[in-house]
Amino acid sequence: MAPRPKPDGLLLVDKPAGVTSHDVVNAARRALGEKRVGHGGTLDPFATGLLVLLVGRATRLLRWLPDEPKVYEAVIRFGAETDTEDPGGQVTREAALPTRAALEAALPVFLGEIEQVPPAYSAKRVDGRRAYKLARDGRAPEMQPSRVRIEAVKLSSFEGSDDAVASCRMLVTCGGGTYVRSLARDLARAAGSAAHLAALRRERAGVFSLARSIPLERVLAGAPVTLAPAVDALEGYPRQALSDDEVASVVRGIDVEARVDGPFAALLDGNAEASGSTLVAFAERRPSERGERWQPRVVMRDG
Repeated sequence: MAPRPKPDGLLLVDKPAGVTSHDVVNAARRALGEKRVGHGGTLDPFATGLLVLLVGRATRLLRWLPDEPKVYEAVIRFGAETDTEDPGGQVTREAALPTRAALEAALPVFLGEIEQVPPAYSAKRVDGRRAYKLARDGRAPEMQPSRVRIEAVKLSSFEGSDDAVASCRMLVTCGGGTYVRSLARDLARAAGSAAHLAALRRERAGVFSLARSIPLERVLAGAPVTLAPAVDALEGYPRQALSDDEVASVVRGIDVEARVDGPFAALLDGNAEASGSTLVAFAERRPSERGERWQPRVVMRDG
């Protein structure tokens, strides 16, 4: 009997609150019988929403995922900061509720490229250790600001009054590495108040949307899980079909002629229906004496 082919491809999961991103990875490993599962960016345990997983050989594509910008919907609770900047922490500071006008006036300061101090309870490394581990040990990690990009912020669904906002929803479009918890903290401070996130949900990561995901409960229940093909992880990149001779070259790491524009491209089998696998390699454009060429960076087939 021929060995069962290893699973390989893309899986979008809707993570519930109360589990870690690593828990989701482990659930996918058990469900698929494949150890090689990686995620394209963590979600805090209290957060919900889109987690992008790559499985099998497709994990080699993680660094190239078109997964920015990120889009989050958050609920901000005003009046108190917590040490974790989420509902699971201890209150560390209290302040009067902000006015709606003060919140709206403060928003423009947080658009574009800004310096942001990450939460003490985060995966950032401080002196070689994760900041959250230091914080849990009772040590106050000294968090250094990071450069982040925030493309858009919109506030809505205000609760309370215009003169004393108790909570509101915030829709954020941002680059990777941005902490929405810290954005809520800093926005409240700029409006003369204090706040923490009551809820956080990732709606989108680049080309990947929550609408295409499956709930984690389905994975945990052992229901059949169908992976999207690996080429779907490269949505948005130019694609070039290869001849049989070009496929033979690419799987050996040899460059081929570039016939489509762009600095990177997905190289596809021009005879995909017969081969049963579409994506041959992810490649980078390189000039040469023979003209523009695609140099394979990630090869998805054995030579």
